[in-house]
Amino acid sequence: MTHRQVLQALTGLLMGMFVSILAGTVVSTSLPVILSDLNGDQAAYTWVVTATLLATTISTPIWGKLADLYNRKLLLQLSLVIFVVASAVAGFSQDTSMLITMRVFQGLGAGGLTALSQIVMADIISPRERGKYMGLFGAVMAVGTVGGPLIGGFITDAINWRWNFFVALPFAIVAIILIQKTLHLPVQAKRKVSIDYAGIVLLSAGVSLLLIWVSLAGSQFDWASMASVWMVGGALVALAAFVIVEFKASEPIIPLSMFQNSTFTLSVVASISVGVSMFGTSVFLAQYMQLARGANATQSGLMTIPMMAGLLIVSTIAGALISKHGKWKAIMVIGSVLQLAGLYLLGTIHYDTNFILVSFFMFLLGAGLGMVMQNLVLVVQNAVTPAEIGVASSGIAFFRSLGGTVGVSVLGAIMASKVVDLMGQKSQELQAALGALGEKGQEIGLALSSGNIPSVHTLPDSVRVIIESAYGDGVAHVFFVAAPLSILTILAIIFLPNLELSNQTRAQRASSDAAEDGKSAVLAEAEELLVEVSAASVAITPESEELSGRK
Repeated sequence: MTHRQVLQALTGLLMGMFVSILAGTVVSTSLPVILSDLNGDQAAYTWVVTATLLATTISTPIWGKLADLYNRKLLLQLSLVIFVVASAVAGFSQDTSMLITMRVFQGLGAGGLTALSQIVMADIISPRERGKYMGLFGAVMAVGTVGGPLIGGFITDAINWRWNFFVALPFAIVAIILIQKTLHLPVQAKRKVSIDYAGIVLLSAGVSLLLIWVSLAGSQFDWASMASVWMVGGALVALAAFVIVEFKASEPIIPLSMFQNSTFTLSVVASISVGVSMFGTSVFLAQYMQLARGANATQSGLMTIPMMAGLLIVSTIAGALISKHGKWKAIMVIGSVLQLAGLYLLGTIHYDTNFILVSFFMFLLGAGLGMVMQNLVLVVQNAVTPAEIGVASSGIAFFRSLGGTVGVSVLGAIMASKVVDLMGQKSQELQAALGALGEKGQEIGLALSSGNIPSVHTLPDSVRVIIESAYGDGVAHVFFVAAPLSILTILAIIFLPNLELSNQTRAQRASSDAAEDGKSAVLAEAEELLVEVSAASVAITPESEELSGRK
């Protein structure tokens, strides 16, 4: 395909990705407002994010397996429809339970878009050329991630937060039409399929139980309690059963044989840490801007631009360099180091840290993620057979989402505990500030004691400084705890086999491999024939030799 043909084919795909990212990020800056309006607490805040990540995590490998079995174009359009319908219904939420439920369905659609976009890329673009197009995906991701919070903040402040869930609908309709008109994929050979239903159920049960335990332990029940024992034990049993089922399934959701490939295994380790960094920072930076710096929804979106600018600019440049020179390892090692540096530096911030410094730290983290995240999928697709590309791509996306899901849950629990401790340390100071406000102070005190997330920018200055200080240090603590995970990313990338990037698309590689297999089969037959001829010549008896000599 020419460059123009590739761009035409990718138009609808990029629009679909933009819709997915926009609908996911447009609510990020308005979540504190949404949760305040729906009377949600910190646990509900975490679950509004985690529900989508959990559904994305569980469904990604399922979509990846379906992509190896069924029409990818149809699956892509189906996932887009599921996503936007769930987004529209979420706009009518009357409580946090309804909102969280719709976020689960959003996650199911997002899992399809995440897995299928990478798989379709492998269908039409070679690994060597894919770098620059991965840069386009990084750019679309950054635009959606930057534009989402800005649009969401503006809509929340100017109209109503509910309209955030409707804004993606026109884009989705255009994306579905574009995919139908512009995306033409190679025809897949039809074959009998078998779906691993047992694996789907066990994986969903195991991961869900673990995340629910992490979210509720410490607030609904003690960490060391029978509830914890039952939930953790049940999760481990389900996951152990999942492993056994995957060994025996004819079409496993996650083929465990993939872990024999060192590139895939090391990329999984790196992806888990990248997921924590990507999803964790996007969630808690929004809280930092609004709860520690007193920003409203629109300002919060503007204040997170440096991180997304780092991701946008650096991912585009890195992708172009990889396509031009065919070298990826040095770029990814540098990116993993920047990821560690960005997280560590964000772990040192306070509510009153100079915003220029905070912006620089965010840019570093965004740059690191831009150099690593998309390229992990690229090196895995390059290292596996054409038949494994779908499941390998979705496997990396699965573990990245799993890292993000577990990370947000764990870090959310850590932050909630840290904020409670910090507020306890400042209780006398807070009581004095509330007492000086009279009746208004009593109302604010009741609101704060309910556990609901406050609208910090509406509080009086004397109270606001105390709340901002607690949340600022709480968010910084979360980044500081997450930073050591990036060391795993550095080590995993250093030990990745430095394979040369192929110049063939998936279909070309499959055709080439088939030709090689045919050539090998012919050579094997020739060798067998030679062996038979040799054996026949050795089998000539002495009598026949003597007779031959007489003649």
